[in-house]
Amino acid sequence: MLTPVSAPLIITLTLDAEAHTYYTGLREQHFPPERNYLQAHVTLFHHLPGEQVAAVQQQLLGVAARTAPLLLQVTGVRFLGRGVAYTLENTALQQLHRQLQTAWSEWLLPQDRQPLRPHITVQNKVDPAQARALHEQLATDFAPSTVTGLGFTVWAYEGGPWRELFRVPFAGPVPA
Repeated sequence: MLTPVSAPLIITLTLDAEAHTYYTGLREQHFPPERNYLQAHVTLFHHLPGEQVAAVQQQLLGVAARTAPLLLQVTGVRFLGRGVAYTLENTALQQLHRQLQTAWSEWLLPQDRQPLRPHITVQNKVDPAQARALHEQLATDFAPSTVTGLGFTVWAYEGGPWRELFRVPFAGPVPA
């Protein structure tokens, strides 16, 4: 059994190694170095209670046992105002997110009650003109692609870099 943690929990989608390496490289190129203490990630939930870590793990284990790795479409480059992200689409991920929202409804803050808009941020917290220039550059060179979601990663948010607590791989049958 996991020991409760005092820090809030963050749940991300675990990316395949190739995608993780590629998007982390873009973060290293374009994120302000003094603020870039995370690697590429897809946040599913921003703030769950750390004292519920065992219940969160149990819920994720159940969902992951029925979920095959998810092929996500990288569909575009999104301007964030002060940053840039790649947009992702996958219907099964949306359904999975809604299922977890229902299970954890009493714990969710407003941000986590919103519909999921999956993305990988490669730049944030920069001057809007700098972000717009990168958006234009990346949008010009953009070609649709795919990444694979392999499971969940659970983190403790301790005010700066996140501390990885555990991973839960998707173990469901792959559709024929």
